[in-house]
Parts: sequence; C-alpha cells; structure tokens
Amino acid sequence: MVRIFWILAGGLALAIGVAGIVLPLVPTTPLLLLAAFCFARSSPRLEMWLVEHPRLGPPIRDWRAEGAISRRAKGLALVAMGAAFGLSLILGVPARVLWIQAAVLGAVAIFLLSRPEPRGGA
Repeated sequence: MVRIFWILAGGLALAIGVAGIVLPLVPTTPLLLLAAFCFARSSPRLEMWLVEHPRLGPPIRDWRAEGAISRRAKGLALVAMGAAFGLSLILGVPARVLWIQAAVLGAVAIFLLSRPEPRGGA
C-alpha cells in the first residue's frame, strides 16, 4: 500500500512537472526532484528511467551530484517569480499580501542564486 502511494505521488509530481515545461508559472525542476524522490521509495526502475531521461534527467542529476541549478533554470525561475509578482500588482492584491509574497519570492530568489551552477556548464 505504501509503495502504491509513492508511485502515485511520483506520477502526479512528474505529470505536473512535465506540464510545467509549457505552463509558465508551474515549477518543473522541483516537481521532477519530488518525482525522483517518490520513485526512489517505490520503483527503482521508474527512478532510473527518470534520472536517465535525456531531457528530464539532467536537472535531477545536477542537484543530486552538486546541489546545482543551471543558469537557464535560475533565469526562468526568476522571470516566472517576477511575472507572478507583477501580475499581483496589476490585479491590485492587498499590500499585506504583496509584502508576504515579496518576502517569500525574495527568499526563494536568494536560495536559487546561492546554488552553484553545474560543472558541465549550461
């Protein structure tokens, strides 16, 4: 039963993460990392498939090996965070909410920028 939970959770994270490739504000890499985490607890075959995937695997391998995030991923994340905050401004979100959003997005930005880039480049 627990194995089924981890497989379903991994599948859901993978599906939403893949959707994030084309949907602007859906975070792809964190969801791929979550999927790999879930699959590691349920299905070594699915975990290996995901980690070795030519398009989805590199961010997972970079994170596992070095705690690294590619420059491109950092840039896309920062643009998405800026767009989300800008949209909140345009929609007239209350100032209290904007302050909270700014603090959270600022903390995430600091974390992203503090991560090294993979040694292989990108």
